Amino acid sequence: MTDPFPELEEEQTPQERAAGLKTFRMVVWMLVALVAGVGLFAFFGPDRHNGPGEPTDYGDTVGGAFSLTAPDGSTVTDQTLSGKPFAIFFGFTRCPDVCPTTLSRLAQLRTRMGEDGDKFQIVFVSVDPGYDSPEDIGRYVDLFGTPIIGLTGSGEAIAKATDAYHAFYQKVPVEGGDYTIDHTAAVYLMDADGKLQSIIDYHESPETSLAKLERLVG
Repeated sequence: MTDPFPELEEEQTPQERAAGLKTFRMVVWMLVALVAGVGLFAFFGPDRHNGPGEPTDYGDTVGGAFSLTAPDGSTVTDQTLSGKPFAIFFGFTRCPDVCPTTLSRLAQLRTRMGEDGDKFQIVFVSVDPGYDSPEDIGRYVDLFGTPIIGLTGSGEAIAKATDAYHAFYQKVPVEGGDYTIDHTAAVYLMDADGKLQSIIDYHESPETSLAKLERLVG
């Protein structure tokens, strides 16, 4: 990955360069979240008008058929999740901040909801099949102390799922031949029929997110 601060390369310590790279990646993630938000507003904004043949219910434009693999090797589809609201998030296990922060927040919000916290499912889909096996996903989601459905699959299966949710992800090469992944930081809140009810933004307050989850299960 190109050094985001080439003019400081000879003057910076390794710690300073690492901090600069983290800041640069956070800016990229913020831009990804902004682009995703603008795209979703285009679907759901007040000035949106449906054209000929388009669905009148905008919730139908997000979500849809997918088939992915759970940690135990079983197949999980959109139909498997049908009948209970769920919060679905796309990321990867090596994500340094956005993914663990988001899943930790969801776990905390579920606890704050008391018995209502059991009325929705949390679904984490890895978009990094090159590193994240189903078993890796299982170990990862177990770290958050709450039931989370961890899923992954082939590149084709993941692409189908992300397309259904209008979620973005892209590999970004880093020094040494490895890569990280930029991805949508939003959590999609789907009702029991698999229709989009709301979206949790990465930067919104816990109170706002909690209100959205309470509406989801209400």
